[in-house]
Amino acid sequence: MTAALNPAAPHHLPAFIAGPGETDVFMVVMAVVLVIAVMAVGLLFLRLHTLPERIAHKGHKLQFEIVAVLGLLALFTHIHLFWVVGLLLALIDIPDFGWPLRRIAGSLEKIAGVPPGKGADDEPDGVMPDHAPNEGSAEVPKIITLSRMPKERTDA
Repeated sequence: MTAALNPAAPHHLPAFIAGPGETDVFMVVMAVVLVIAVMAVGLLFLRLHTLPERIAHKGHKLQFEIVAVLGLLALFTHIHLFWVVGLLLALIDIPDFGWPLRRIAGSLEKIAGVPPGKGADDEPDGVMPDHAPNEGSAEVPKIITLSRMPKERTDA
């Protein structure tokens, strides 16, 4: 049984108009295109958002962790200033101030006759000893401060 056309309808309908009970192919194609477009824009946004982190990671920057935290703050707070600061930090080379100090320490180890990198092996990590003194013992942490250093005699 064929459906009769409405007498007010034109005799030739465009191809994108689906008849009753037929699948609207144009709508399905547009739905797929819309889903792909939304995914592509989302991926583009995320790639742009992680740009400072990728720049800092590729350049082996010292401030990589700071840039990563600023990127996360920008993502979750929607404050774009964090992203801009992270991008600027990723593009700037912060000088390594530890390098000259390591050279000085290496030279002092060489002068003292200590093997390279072994100068601080006999020293504790901090000012206080690694363990607490036993109660009743005479063990006292040896802390040298400027006020306790012996004074030079000048009356010779």
